Amino acid sequence: MRILVTGSKGQLGRELTRALAVDHEVSGTDLPELDIRDDAAVMRLVGETRPEVVIHAAALTDTRRCEEEPELAHQVNAVGTGNVALACREAGAALAYVSTNEVFDGRKGTPYVESDAPNPVNAYGGSKLEGEEQVRSLLDKHWIVRTAWLYGEGTGNFPSKILAAAERGELSVVTDEIATPTWARDLAAAIASLVQRSAYGVYHFTNSGECSRYEWAREALRLAGREGVSLRPTTMAEYQPFPVKPPYSVLGNEAGARIGIELRPWREALGEYFAALREG
Repeated sequence: MRILVTGSKGQLGRELTRALAVDHEVSGTDLPELDIRDDAAVMRLVGETRPEVVIHAAALTDTRRCEEEPELAHQVNAVGTGNVALACREAGAALAYVSTNEVFDGRKGTPYVESDAPNPVNAYGGSKLEGEEQVRSLLDKHWIVRTAWLYGEGTGNFPSKILAAAERGELSVVTDEIATPTWARDLAAAIASLVQRSAYGVYHFTNSGECSRYEWAREALRLAGREGVSLRPTTMAEYQPFPVKPPYSVLGNEAGARIGIELRPWREALGEYFAALREG
């Protein structure tokens, strides 16, 4: 199968390319080669590569920047996604769109399932929800994959930031923002399995279980051999994160479970991630 991955240089894009290249003909694109806001360029690329499936992982994921520049977030995450969906429709390709737990407001108190109504509380979540709506309205053959707290290769993820901050002394991390850390490698494997099926719809793919940011940080420090670092629990009211975050945005994977796609516990995945860092 011919598959095109947008955002191929990102944490998820790199893992998708590796996972899919085993059995498929995979091509990737990212900035600066392609700006998804350029509808003509998107249409031209999809027309030239003739993919059967496009996995749209390109996005503006810097939540602070999205809040400070909401129009940019809209242009990239909503308009850009619409451009990709239109190009897929023209080419007869199916589209897998990667979305986020931050489409929910975090007030439910139990895991959000695929049928729950979104209600984002920040510009990032709002722009990603607009992207979902673009996909739904423009294309029948689509999968919307929501995930949470993604980490992978590189230094821009939460575990890496925690270890870097640990070098500077005491850390304060919130105990009342709760979701599920998700290793990009596990998410890529789940998406690779999903796009081989015509079971279109909305899916929640995260590693299983849940934790607070504080618990995630503590486990990352333990796995890195940094248990001696001073880690102080705090709350979002005290910390005042910008932008506002949903307090409880755990995703329940009902749709994936029905077709046999489930991800392992988050602690197990995080342990393997650190083992891979040591080896690599």
